[in-house]
Amino acid sequence: MRIAGELLAQIVAHALEQPHAEVCGVVAVGEDGQTDGQALKVLRAHNIHESPMKFEIEPRELLELNDACEQLGRLGAIYHSHVRSEPYPSQTDINFAANWPDVEWIIVGLAAGSEPNVRSYLIEDGFVREVPLQAA
Repeated sequence: MRIAGELLAQIVAHALEQPHAEVCGVVAVGEDGQTDGQALKVLRAHNIHESPMKFEIEPRELLELNDACEQLGRLGAIYHSHVRSEPYPSQTDINFAANWPDVEWIIVGLAAGSEPNVRSYLIEDGFVREVPLQAA
């Protein structure tokens, strides 16, 4: 995914606002010839668990977010934070990703004592593959 520094900064800022609970949201990407694969907008969501261990977006909110992304292009990524660990998909993330093929998983790691670390992954059939976040 190509993403402007400003949009990536919005994701990191969201994670830093709640360093003790996972935050989450989505990224809309373009689908036309000019913006295909380029992040266009970051949309925050509410983690119904407000937990440091997992996130979940209420189904109606997720549908609304998906609709908002489709107005711009498509839902290109789901993002969330890991407040105690490096940014690598947990088994819960891998299981949840089965419902979202071709969607990147952007994770902000906030491991104690370190700067935020952001990584992106494609998770297909339970297999995790890191993909680059390219500057737009």
